[in-house]
Amino acid sequence: MSLPAKEIKHTKGKSDEASINILVVDDNQDNVELLDALLSSRGYAILKAYNGEDALKIAEEARPHLIILDVMMPRMDGYEVCRRLKTNDKTRFIPVIILTALSDIDIEDKIKGIEAGADDFISKPFQKPELLARVRSLVRVKHLLEELEDARNVIFSFATALDFNDPYTHGHSQRVSELSVRLAGFLGLSQQEQNNIRDVGILHDIGKIATDKGVLHKPGALNGKEYEHVKQHPIVGERICAPLDFAKPLLPMIRSHHEKFNGAGYPDGLSGDDIPLGARIISIVDLYDALTSARPYRRGMSQNVALEVMKIEAEKGYWDKEILLSFVATLKEPPRCTA
Repeated sequence: MSLPAKEIKHTKGKSDEASINILVVDDNQDNVELLDALLSSRGYAILKAYNGEDALKIAEEARPHLIILDVMMPRMDGYEVCRRLKTNDKTRFIPVIILTALSDIDIEDKIKGIEAGADDFISKPFQKPELLARVRSLVRVKHLLEELEDARNVIFSFATALDFNDPYTHGHSQRVSELSVRLAGFLGLSQQEQNNIRDVGILHDIGKIATDKGVLHKPGALNGKEYEHVKQHPIVGERICAPLDFAKPLLPMIRSHHEKFNGAGYPDGLSGDDIPLGARIISIVDLYDALTSARPYRRGMSQNVALEVMKIEAEKGYWDKEILLSFVATLKEPPRCTA
């Protein structure tokens, strides 16, 4: 959806505010114009929507820094708009102020707004200084979130570049990520757990940045010293990601993706359910992609041959049998559309 030029009003103001877009959503045009006049006079760029459907479209396309959202609207009320914004990966980090006509916000309404994901509440008629103060506060929050997202994007870009720089692992992490999410969904994991596993799939081998390339690309079996060197990459990956707040729940999975169900893996020799579930998922998909991909010393196996090899290893105690069987079942299903 292209935004009509008349719906974006830029006025002169403070340089740090002139680039800030605020989406105002209300079915009452007078209310929208009132907020437009107030906020644009402070230098903010105003986007306008008069119903929930348009608000969702504009928010996804324009990604405003803040949304001021009226509750009482026809067809789709503000609570539902907020809920949809907060469950959409493209808009969930945009702060939302909910406006209500109640002079004293009812506790049930506030709970409803909190459950929808609202970041703040203001009752109408609002006090201008209060509204402006809350706008400034939430815009600062959005800037902090953007900085965190930038750090996230850098580390993911770094991991992807590392992966694609090797002709023998080209696209490996992306494939592991996608297949692991399918398996996690098949196992009934929550959306947040699936999101975490998607991220781990991309980042699980990032520690190989510290692995000697001659060892990593050696066209044959590794000697004992070389193998011990390679075994450090899960620990290195954990250390690389540890300073990033978003990666905190991912660290145990990154560290443990080479553990084996019988305790014969590395780096900690974990066994059974002591291995994080996400790591058990990643390890199976990681092995499958490695077996079906070409290496300097062998051709890639067919799917059937690779799965037979994995089943034999599962009988030896290497892998979680239940997860492996679920993975086999997952491969028989068509991929889900995530668009």
